[in-house]
Amino acid sequence: FNPNYARPYSAMVEYLDALDAAADPVPASGRVLAALGPKMLKLAADRAWGAHPYLVTAEHTAQARAALGPDALLAPELTVVLDTDLDQARTVARGMLAMYLQLPNYTDNLLRLGFTERDFADGGSDRLLAALFALGDAATVRARVDEYLAAGADHLALQVLTGERPSALPLTQWRTLAEALELTPRG
Repeated sequence: FNPNYARPYSAMVEYLDALDAAADPVPASGRVLAALGPKMLKLAADRAWGAHPYLVTAEHTAQARAALGPDALLAPELTVVLDTDLDQARTVARGMLAMYLQLPNYTDNLLRLGFTERDFADGGSDRLLAALFALGDAATVRARVDEYLAAGADHLALQVLTGERPSALPLTQWRTLAEALELTPRG
C-alpha cells in the first residue's frame, strides 16, 4: 500500500476543478486527459478536448472513441519494439510492462478488456504483449498503427523500446518508423 497513491479519477477531478477556479483558467479545449477507464473517459468527454490513453489495445481505442464521441481528440500510445527476434522483442516489452502490471488502474483496465490474472503472470502473456505492443519489423508496426487508426484514433503516440539504457535515443528505429509510416521531416 502506498499512502501517497491517489485514485486517478478523484485526483483528476480535483485538478480540473483547480484549473477551472484558477485566475487564468485553462479552457476545456486546451486539455487532453490521460484516460483509461469508463469514468475517466467520460470525464475527458465532459471536461477536455480529448484523451491520451496509455498502454491500451486497439479494442480499447474503439471503446474510447465511442465514449468520447466523434469530435474529441483521441491519441492513444502504442509501444514499439523493432526486433524480428520475437523472443527478444517480448523480453524487452516485458521489462517495460512489469511496473504497470503492479498498478491497479492498468490491470483493472486490462481485466475490463477480457484479460485475466493469468495474463499478468511472468511479465505478461504472449497474448497480452501482442495486444499492447507492436513487436517485429516495420511492416508489422505499420499494420498495428493502422489497427489503432481504424479503431478511431486521430493520432498515435509511438514509444520505441530498444532494450538499451533508457537515456539512449532510438534514432535508428525512429528513422525506420518514419520511412515505414511515410513521415517526412519538417523544415
